[in-house]
Amino acid sequence: MSFFGTVGGLAKARTTFKPRRNTQENTKSYQLKKYAEATLGSGNLRLAVVLPEGEDLNEWLAINTVDFFNQINMLYGTVTEFCTPQECPIMCSGPRYEYHWQDGVNFKKPTKMSAPEYVDHLMNWTQAQLDDEAVFPSKIGVAFPKNFVATVKSIVRRLFRVYAHLYNHHFAQLCALSIEAHINTSYRHFLLFVTEVRMNSGSMPCVGDVFEDGIDNELCVQFNLIDRKELAPLSELNESIMASS
Repeated sequence: MSFFGTVGGLAKARTTFKPRRNTQENTKSYQLKKYAEATLGSGNLRLAVVLPEGEDLNEWLAINTVDFFNQINMLYGTVTEFCTPQECPIMCSGPRYEYHWQDGVNFKKPTKMSAPEYVDHLMNWTQAQLDDEAVFPSKIGVAFPKNFVATVKSIVRRLFRVYAHLYNHHFAQLCALSIEAHINTSYRHFLLFVTEVRMNSGSMPCVGDVFEDGIDNELCVQFNLIDRKELAPLSELNESIMASS
């Protein structure tokens, strides 16, 4: 059974959810999406994050960003009855990390709010980015904007915060719903993707630990979508994932 088939049945409480951007067949994006699904199906998540040789980086980032958005939306949808303003009055990840919402339009300054409010604003904001053809073009021949990578970084940085909140505040509930394997696989895929390191001359990953300074050398290029400080709330889990991948 697919990820969406299993988790989706438990996410009915989040009625605003709908998977974003059906990719049109016979397009490069569709072919890349099918390639990503095939490599994921192989069970090799390290291979699944590698940019296919000869393919456009922006296309690869776009396809995976949409996929992670859909996954996180589904996962969060399973705990909405537990993640309430009363139970989670602050969007945070444990006692040390607190997140404030800012979008430059409705919230021009970082604004403290409950976890469900934060996630709702995040999902709506991300949907708007994905649906905007000027930001995430879907038509053949339309170039990605120059600030596209910066936009992706902003999206995935915020999506990470939902993973961090789920792990630190709702993991027991996810286990009770028998969804822990799904969030573990989803987050492992996410972490490997945002920290992907590959050779300049090809698409094979470099050997090394992306959390060690020694990996940053002239032979390697890193997607580097999230600053390692942002990943600190799940540092122990991150180290375990990288050591076993």
